[in-house]
Amino acid sequence: MLILVAGILLFLGAHVFTTLRTARDGLITRLGPGPYKGLHSLVSLVGFGLIIYGFGQYRAGGLIPVWTPPVWARHVTLPLMWLAFVSLGAMGPTPGLIRGLLRHPMLVAIKIWALAHLLVNGDAGGMLLFGSFLAFAVYDRISVKRRGDPGAPRHPGLGVGDGIALGVGTLAYVGMVIGHRWIIGVSVFGG
Repeated sequence: MLILVAGILLFLGAHVFTTLRTARDGLITRLGPGPYKGLHSLVSLVGFGLIIYGFGQYRAGGLIPVWTPPVWARHVTLPLMWLAFVSLGAMGPTPGLIRGLLRHPMLVAIKIWALAHLLVNGDAGGMLLFGSFLAFAVYDRISVKRRGDPGAPRHPGLGVGDGIALGVGTLAYVGMVIGHRWIIGVSVFGG
């Protein structure tokens, strides 16, 4: 589980660093915007790779049970994940009611994704992975609010962006439900 922890620390650490504006701006001044973005991307990518590898190693070594998720949690997780994918679909530049209501669609998607997975994963590694992402998304939303970033502007009604969010989000959701066993190694429907 050490590799998983290292990956989480690198990936989320790089993202937390971007919220520390004085330190971030100082590093951008020293390195330049391009090299800073390259370094941030590299650290994030290495962290993400370690998360994937570390979680795979943890699962292969046997899950460490902490609690048994209730059966109803699976039934709640499926619609929550659809909402997470629709939130991701709302990230584009096309205005819409969904994007305007969410303000920061990526952070909303991460919070829903993490919460949904915490409901159905009662093992230590799952709780560590999904709990850390949920904590980060909550922290980042607070950070964004403190910086005065209002996020996406409010939209007066349904727009093209809503159709895109619903269409792309639903297609991605269906693809993940079908491919979850092959992509992640766990069937959405158990077994």
